[in-house]
Amino acid sequence: MFSFDGIATAVLDEHGVVLRCSQAALDLLGWTAEEFCGSPFRGVIVDDGLGGADDSGLAGQGRARLRHRTGIPVDVTFQVLSLQPSGESLVLFTPSRAANEWEQGAGVLRALLAQDHIGVRLYDGNLIVVRSNLGPDLFGGSSSSSDSRLTAKLTLRDAEIDEAALRDVLETGVPLVGRDLSGLSTQGPLRQRVSLSAFRVEGAEGDPGGVVALYVDALALQRARRELDLLHRAATRIGGSLDPRHAAQDLLDVLVPALGDLGCVELAEAVCNGDEPPRIHGGGDLHLRRAAVASGAGPWPAELLQLGGAIPPLLDTDELMDVQRGHAAIFDPESVATLFSDPTQLRLFVPDGGHSAMWAPLYARGLVLGTVAVWRTEQTEPFDEEDANLLTEIGSRAALSVDNARRYMREHGSVLALQQRLLPPPTSDTPAAETAGLYLPAGGGAGISGDWYDVIPLPSFRVAFVVGDVAGHGLYATATMGRLRTAVRTLADLELDPDELLTRLDDGVQQLIGEGDTASPVVATCLYAVYNPVVRRCILASAGHPPPVVVRPDGTVTVVDVSPGPPLGVGGMPFETTIVDLEPGSVLALYTDGLVERDDGDIDGGMRWLTERFAASCGSDRPLDTTGRALLADLGDAPPRDDVALLLARTRAIPADDTASWEFVADPSVVATARRAAAQQLAEWGLDELSFTTELIVSELVTNGVRYGGGGTVGVRLIRGTVLVCEVTDSSGTQPRLRRARWTDEGGRGLFLVAQLATRWGSRYRMHGKTVWAEQSLVPADVDFMAFM
Repeated sequence: MFSFDGIATAVLDEHGVVLRCSQAALDLLGWTAEEFCGSPFRGVIVDDGLGGADDSGLAGQGRARLRHRTGIPVDVTFQVLSLQPSGESLVLFTPSRAANEWEQGAGVLRALLAQDHIGVRLYDGNLIVVRSNLGPDLFGGSSSSSDSRLTAKLTLRDAEIDEAALRDVLETGVPLVGRDLSGLSTQGPLRQRVSLSAFRVEGAEGDPGGVVALYVDALALQRARRELDLLHRAATRIGGSLDPRHAAQDLLDVLVPALGDLGCVELAEAVCNGDEPPRIHGGGDLHLRRAAVASGAGPWPAELLQLGGAIPPLLDTDELMDVQRGHAAIFDPESVATLFSDPTQLRLFVPDGGHSAMWAPLYARGLVLGTVAVWRTEQTEPFDEEDANLLTEIGSRAALSVDNARRYMREHGSVLALQQRLLPPPTSDTPAAETAGLYLPAGGGAGISGDWYDVIPLPSFRVAFVVGDVAGHGLYATATMGRLRTAVRTLADLELDPDELLTRLDDGVQQLIGEGDTASPVVATCLYAVYNPVVRRCILASAGHPPPVVVRPDGTVTVVDVSPGPPLGVGGMPFETTIVDLEPGSVLALYTDGLVERDDGDIDGGMRWLTERFAASCGSDRPLDTTGRALLADLGDAPPRDDVALLLARTRAIPADDTASWEFVADPSVVATARRAAAQQLAEWGLDELSFTTELIVSELVTNGVRYGGGGTVGVRLIRGTVLVCEVTDSSGTQPRLRRARWTDEGGRGLFLVAQLATRWGSRYRMHGKTVWAEQSLVPADVDFMAFM
């Protein structure tokens, strides 16, 4: 029963003087009746929160602060009532805290009674219903509020037991939580399984005043929990793949068997290739292919359309148009049949026992990327609109995942194609070596970076091997790699020694750093090696790169002891060369650090693993590409965290019988001697048809060496291979320069003559002097000597 004990009253005359008051008012303010009565009420007001108050009286309602006898303000909520016909006023006031509790209690009760999915009943001390929101549409109950008992209005099979439970709550005060009720209402069969919770209502003194009972549709609650669980699983499972097909399978793993017994996803053919799907409205060929399937009872039925199968043209129906607009549609076998012009196609899409299905689009960013279908075969309840809305929401999340995967596939494919175009052909075959290069992107293809390798043929049958690594991943690292590879090829054409080439490359990287974004500095390593098959020697230098590994013909495996310089871009430090003699048939392995790096950071352990694998797999008769693939396969099933570039080179040698060399004193008289020696050697090799042009080349180059070489000696060497190479060495460091002589000039036509007779020519510096070389095809070409006149 409601208590008025906490409400204070005071009667005021027309001038606002207190005539009389209640004991509650005196207790609240601490005044005696003699002190309080007979004085203006305004005298106890701390502020003017009373609003409409004047000297003649009080009016209105609200909050105010009254002065306690001790001087402490008291917050009250008040209302002023006019008493007729005397003109006096009645002031009702109570502590604001108590008023707040009354307002909050009334608000909670109104909110409970206004619920559509929660039934509420208020029982008095005799378990008579005094308030209720139960109506015919809510648990089959009644909203009657007079003399309503549980056994009278809700005839449950165990109503007496449940009434006893409510009485136990009333008597003990122990709440009842989640008791299941099942039975029949007076309105007919109950459609819901009801869950009952109850608690006791107590008065101000703690005495029992009644019971509040809450009825919840347990089946609806179970369905809501299932939907929340599905949405949670969708949020955690969907979106973790960068492959459209895997994203589609993740969607089905969420839906089956939680929502249906069978499920399938069709994706547009363009989406599987990373492109945008065509915008199609209405029936026809939708260019869809089955991308994922799931069955809650075992394998996917063999009679249904299998993975990769194309969806046949569909007829133009209202349901199809709804799906293309982004809405889910509910089907039964009969409505599915309206989509196909050929009835025999129906067996590919309706499973045995399938009685209800949903079809929803994978709709993202204005595009229909595909569709998802769910069938119920074992679950007896048909799909309804709530299920369709749930599938639409989950499908929209999956569509974003599929579209993100599609976009990633397109961009990643473009960058990967760029990187592959920047790399040389995977294999090469030159007189100096046969090679095989392999590249393994990080993450099993999910990431790309700046690892590269290269094989650069050089004059005189030499060959350069290059491997490098640009730090970082993505398009920036790939583009930087392309610039460095181009720079290395350009510098290699100058026939620089490895240490000099890396020095100039380092200068170029510092220029890149100076002109680029300081937030993305260029950090790269590089190993450059030049192998000479004539002397069977390899000269190499390293800019912070791992050392190469050599597998000798006898199976011995060694790690080349390289003195690595700093990474490219550091500057200010020299690079040192290392010389390695290689027997024919030796395998030289150059690689990036992704091949030997381990999760525990043990580089030495990675090097031991590499040498052991080379010793086991690098046979003399085994193709290099096979060896490389086997080596990368031994990295394990887990994709590498960093890119791996591997270059294998099996060295060859130019036989000693295919080379001839002479040393002459730098005197004009030796020119004829050199010509005769070259002609005699060509005759021994059976290349008499090249004798005339070779003698001219030797004559011109030796003459230049004698005239401009600065004295000393002049060396001549002929090398026979796929081409004929003529080399002339002198002690001068002056670079020869090709020019066109005027008709009045007596000289200056020597190099021009060499350039016309040879297929190509050039020069390279030596530690002391230079070497000028010229190449000729072994099949002599017709020469128009009148062009030299």
